[in-house]
Amino acid sequence: MTNATELATQAGDSDPRTGLRAVAALRRLLERLEAVQVRGARVHGWSWQEIADELGVSRQAVHKKHGRR
Repeated sequence: MTNATELATQAGDSDPRTGLRAVAALRRLLERLEAVQVRGARVHGWSWQEIADELGVSRQAVHKKHGRR
């Protein structure tokens, strides 16, 4: 996995191809990190509402996205 700091730097590159590729890679990394943290929260007994509150989304949104995993 590419270093997140390096990707963040590349996301601001003046070359759109480099910037967009970095943004896409950061999006994939963020999705994986969110899934790991949501699983961890559920293992620790957090409710869907508590997780949603921390993520700044609705309970329904977080459950729809992560509830079947």
